[in-house]
Amino acid sequence: MSNDDDRQDDRWTQGPELTPEEVRRQRADAARAAAGGRHDDADTLRERQRLQQLETMDRWIGGVLAEQRRSRRWKLFFRFAFLLILLLPLGFTLYGLFGAQRDAGPTEAHLGVVEVNGVIDSDSPANAERIIEGLNRAWDNDAAAAVVLHINSPGGSPVQSQRIYDEIMRLRDEGDKPIFAVIEDVGASGAYYIAAAANEIFVAPSSLVGSIGVVFASFGLEEAIERLGIERRVFIAGENKAFLDPFAAIDPDQRLFWQDVLNTTHRQFIEAVRAGRGERLSEDDQLFSGLIWTGEQAIELGLVDEINSLDGLSRELFGETRLRDYTPSLDPFERLTRHFGRVTADWLGIPSAHSPVRYQLP
Repeated sequence: MSNDDDRQDDRWTQGPELTPEEVRRQRADAARAAAGGRHDDADTLRERQRLQQLETMDRWIGGVLAEQRRSRRWKLFFRFAFLLILLLPLGFTLYGLFGAQRDAGPTEAHLGVVEVNGVIDSDSPANAERIIEGLNRAWDNDAAAAVVLHINSPGGSPVQSQRIYDEIMRLRDEGDKPIFAVIEDVGASGAYYIAAAANEIFVAPSSLVGSIGVVFASFGLEEAIERLGIERRVFIAGENKAFLDPFAAIDPDQRLFWQDVLNTTHRQFIEAVRAGRGERLSEDDQLFSGLIWTGEQAIELGLVDEINSLDGLSRELFGETRLRDYTPSLDPFERLTRHFGRVTADWLGIPSAHSPVRYQLP
């Protein structure tokens, strides 16, 4: 039996299976035939059509293979991205354990640093639990010659600020080691409330310090919804339950009551600053008015003690920079979840758990 008899029909074109060499030869013949004229017999036309089908099929198969290669590349990309997401938390954890310990070893004398960075709130990185934990870690380590609050914050929650202040005062009363505060760009309102508990406060000449006051901000939108023809429906039990509703008018008695709340909170702030700073405070009438001063001006008012930096303070004590960060590391997924929850709540208009009264720059 000849080789031609052994061939199977091509399942795509229903013709005899061809070798690659035969395909090339027949394509060349078809091209010459096309160039030679259009007077071909039926067999030649059928063969030409079959070759065209083969060429189309080759292009289709090439496209399928190219798409498969692209698909494999995307699969590799997504696998790499997934692996990166899994490894990031491990990287943050290792950094928190080893990389964040700046310069000083655990047994070498150093400054124990606790970061107070950003708005002070229960669901922000600068919250009472995290800062108090860092304070106690530094306080309990005998190698930490002093504890330093490294502050860069506009303030925030009165309650969170008070809790941190109370813990610093408690540690101060034990008297084992000094507690310093170093203010970077801003140490205002609730952040200054915290700093006032330290034994000494250091600033840069242009640091913004002070803002010893209380703020509550809202809007009066009752006329706006009237003009829009919107009816506000609020059901309450207790005549003053919704007196802070921005869509309802506030009467004079309610205004006086709320002002008394703010004044009481302000008085607590003033008493805390006086207890922390003592006789170093000046008698300036504007000291507790809510004004904010530069670091240079704050020295004259007795709000802070000296011009210095974190590194400068370390060099004064040890002749070199010896710092160790005791701030508890953040779980990146927990932080992302908290931020997403806060943004979602704001977008949906869900009331915040934060106190509306703030020790914070407006």
